[in-house]
Amino acid sequence: MIRVLLADDQELVRSGFRLILELADGIEVVGEAADGREAVLLAKELAPDVILMDVRMPELDGIEATRRLRQAGLEARVLVLTTFYLDEYVYGALRAGASGFLLKDAPREQLVAAVRTAARGEALLAPAITQRLIERFVARPAPIEAAPALEHLSRRELEVLRLLARGLSNAEIAADLVLGEATVKTHVAHILRKLDLRDRVQAVVFAYESGLVEPGSSPPS
Repeated sequence: MIRVLLADDQELVRSGFRLILELADGIEVVGEAADGREAVLLAKELAPDVILMDVRMPELDGIEATRRLRQAGLEARVLVLTTFYLDEYVYGALRAGASGFLLKDAPREQLVAAVRTAARGEALLAPAITQRLIERFVARPAPIEAAPALEHLSRRELEVLRLLARGLSNAEIAADLVLGEATVKTHVAHILRKLDLRDRVQAVVFAYESGLVEPGSSPPS
């Protein structure tokens, strides 16, 4: 059973999401929060698998709430709720540790699929969309900040990370580097472990902010 916490300051939104999710097999809504502070408290108390987190809430916004959840070491996957995919708040939430985002007007089947995807530990964000989002809002720090972490990666892992950040799937990376898809999956797992990142979304953010990939790189056609 996938345990879900809903965090949104609009009761109508929470009620709608609850109705949709509780009609799906294997999903249980274990709590609702009306602001970020309550979301953090309930997450610690209820230990949900997935949190649907609005970014614009009173008391404590979704970005800071996500950051506090990560700092507390909670394993819940955070999906950011937004009304527009190029919202600067979404990028802030991804930096804070969210695993992806979902539009509030997404069809019900997409909402259910998103929760299940997040619960499996997969990043819910098409890589090409991730790239466009980051290219618009990334403020590149001095590369020296990330240099020590990059030194932990092998040459092949750096190649994989560059391609991942440019929007390629594991299968596309395998074809580009003439590797088996299972080998690429292993490289991605090693990259996440060495850089202490949660998922592919965090890896894309890191690649841009470290300067490994330059904003403006074209995604694959």
